[in-house]
Amino acid sequence: MKSVFRILPAAGIVLAVGAVLASASPAAAQAQGQPPALKPASAACMAGARDILGMKNAAAMYANAVPGIVQQTKQTLLQANLNYQKDLDEVAVVVAQTYAGKEKEIGEKMAQIYCNEFTDAEIASLVTFYKSTIGQKLLAAEPKAIQMSMGAMNQWAAEFSDTVTAQFRAEMRKRGKQI
Repeated sequence: MKSVFRILPAAGIVLAVGAVLASASPAAAQAQGQPPALKPASAACMAGARDILGMKNAAAMYANAVPGIVQQTKQTLLQANLNYQKDLDEVAVVVAQTYAGKEKEIGEKMAQIYCNEFTDAEIASLVTFYKSTIGQKLLAAEPKAIQMSMGAMNQWAAEFSDTVTAQFRAEMRKRGKQI
């Protein structure tokens, strides 16, 4: 089953999860860069939230988080230590193996966030909805709709950018300056 999360690039995963976490935290916690304070979630809520995330194939969104972070860290270290490229390549494999599966913590945090935003009853209703015919249709059609919407937004932005550029040029001409 397709999911909206499959169209998100792996690099955006950490940013997207970070944005979700930051938007859920109180202002004081945000100012200090602390994770949000989440209310304790019941086992039923967590199970339902995991079910919803599974139906949305959310794991695809963060599946490559560990290898991506390992690769990014290796590249950062390599910039200052070019003579250690072979060693860093070898260490990257070890580190990636050591932390394989750690990305599942993202899914648990996402489930907690769902439980923070929805009551147990609402989670149960959402599970029922997503298992319904229309819910299944939404899960199947939403990625395409989002992808098409993004394409439409990009096209609009490109066309509007030309309009704005033309307006800038016109205003600058009024000032006697050609750009």
